[in-house]
Amino acid sequence: MNAPLTPNTQAILLLTAPLIIGRSDENTELLTLGEYNRLGRLLREKQKMPADLIGPDAGETTDICAVVFGRERLETLLGRGFLLSQAVERWNARARWVVSRADAGYPRRLKTRLKEDAPPVLYGCGDAALLDIGGLAVVGSRHVDEELISYTENVGRLAAEAGRTLISGAAKGIDRAAMNGALQAGGAVVGVMSDSLERGALARDNREPLMNKKLALISPYDPAAGFNVGNAMQRNKAIYALADAALVVNSDFEKGGTWAGAIEQLERLRFVPVFVRNGANVGKGNAALLQRGALIWPDPLSRTEFCEALSEAAAAVAAEPKQETLPFALRDQPLLYEIKNPGNTPTALQDEAKSGETKLPASQLLFGSVRNILRDELVEPKTEAEVAELLDVSISQAKEWLKKLVADGELEKLARPVRYRAAATGEDLL
Repeated sequence: MNAPLTPNTQAILLLTAPLIIGRSDENTELLTLGEYNRLGRLLREKQKMPADLIGPDAGETTDICAVVFGRERLETLLGRGFLLSQAVERWNARARWVVSRADAGYPRRLKTRLKEDAPPVLYGCGDAALLDIGGLAVVGSRHVDEELISYTENVGRLAAEAGRTLISGAAKGIDRAAMNGALQAGGAVVGVMSDSLERGALARDNREPLMNKKLALISPYDPAAGFNVGNAMQRNKAIYALADAALVVNSDFEKGGTWAGAIEQLERLRFVPVFVRNGANVGKGNAALLQRGALIWPDPLSRTEFCEALSEAAAAVAAEPKQETLPFALRDQPLLYEIKNPGNTPTALQDEAKSGETKLPASQLLFGSVRNILRDELVEPKTEAEVAELLDVSISQAKEWLKKLVADGELEKLARPVRYRAAATGEDLL
């Protein structure tokens, strides 16, 4: 994917990336993720794109953004063109690629599931096509014994035999064992690194699978960036978002990145079903995750059992009732439909709703909830029958909603066979 950087990606790199090319790199006050999201909303309101900050209308666009972020800061960041060119030359020489949220090639799963938590920039090497086909995420501790390493390698081997991509964090211990097992069995692997992408891409064990398009290594952080605890925690979101299901091989109790990522997935994000290894020798952390809603990993012995375990878990999650997390109008105290307002400025309709003067009809409340469900669930395409089963409605009702959501640009309709998936919107792009 070593295509030239788009103007949008160039601008986003200038605003958010450290552009590390040596020990003496400048320490510039980069835009944080929250600040970049705010800038993206501001640009959308003005019908602008990040590229307009470095294009012919750069002065006008900078004037718009300087009110919020300060002119001197923006001009300093955007004035790093020479540093960017040096960084790009370094990346190209090492076969690294870069995509931003404004690029069509940015992984759909990260955009659709993480939304504004999706990293503004993603660095990588290897086959980027592996990022949007799902698979099994395998996570666990760095410091484990040989017995657990062997166990995890076998999980990776089964994933390869079942034709499922193995997704992990590429750290030593459980992550690397799962990846090694899959690669040794000829499977496809995605490694989401929190640091040292440059070093990982040059590792001897990774060279052949990278060349053979069996491995993709990605990172939200500069390829030369070192280890940072916060970064390691944050990348967990991406590991789960790229997967169809996840397995926690082992976890400490109430501490560490594996625990934090699993709890976040179980209790807040809920992207995928989360399995946990069970048995006589598991620790307190694994047992606690099972009590918090994780599923027992059935220890499949064949590719068939492996596929059945993942399919059954996905079906069970899809069948779970959604009403408690969405504003249906069938409750004792109906919730008012929340109008999306990127600028966080109360609209007249929101003001009226809050005061109780205006309430949207139940049909609008229900349709808004359906839209939210399908935007989150249709990361992977589903048929009309599958959508009807997901929503627990008739196929005719599902067809009616799907038709309207396609017309509204919320969903895309695919042919041969007819399926539907979440569309990338302007909100997703920047």
